Amino acid sequence: MKILALGAHPDDIEIFMFGTMAAYAAQGAELFFAIATDGARGGYGDPAALARTRRKEAMAAAGLLGVTPRFLDFPDGGLVADAALIGALKALIGEIGPDLVITHAPNDYHGDHRALSDGVRIAASFSVPVLHADTFGGTGFSPTHYVDTSRHFDLKAEAIRAHQSQDPERFVDAARTQNAFRAGQCNGPAGSFAEAFRFEPVFPFADIRALLPPAPVIRPVAVSNKTVT
Repeated sequence: MKILALGAHPDDIEIFMFGTMAAYAAQGAELFFAIATDGARGGYGDPAALARTRRKEAMAAAGLLGVTPRFLDFPDGGLVADAALIGALKALIGEIGPDLVITHAPNDYHGDHRALSDGVRIAASFSVPVLHADTFGGTGFSPTHYVDTSRHFDLKAEAIRAHQSQDPERFVDAARTQNAFRAGQCNGPAGSFAEAFRFEPVFPFADIRALLPPAPVIRPVAVSNKTVT
């Protein structure tokens, strides 16, 4: 199976979907990462130097799964779903031939995320199903699918920390909170993690559950075992 993960910025794949990518890797899937913008506005100082640093960080993070990321190098902060972006995405999808594309939700917080989501939806058309990752903080997001990432959270945290230019501990903490909450929605035990996604069926792709790694195990909801006399 070929899985294409598309992030707007150099650390987005790590923050939003890296646990699932690790779960795919454990299953033997062939992974492809692509980053839409150069990340040059993700900090202070010389934008060109920051873009170079962030490219190196993205390569180190993806390398944890043996992936060499692609860089589309659109300007950070100015992404729009225009002919240039859609053309680049169509070419990438056509070259790779993925079984599934995973990218940002159309209502995520950052304009670049929204633009990439729109561009991917148009570029994918009816050639490949598109799955949307959780929004930052889960705001306004209603999941349809969950992936158990409990065994992979430590690697996800390591991947996020590869982006030292981005003060990564804040994102590790945010991911830990959000992924623990998503596992809790599935009645996961303490210490478990899950990443959430939303799939909008588009003909001919009505159901993509078989394309995903395992969901959290469903545990029965139990009443208290205390005896009151």
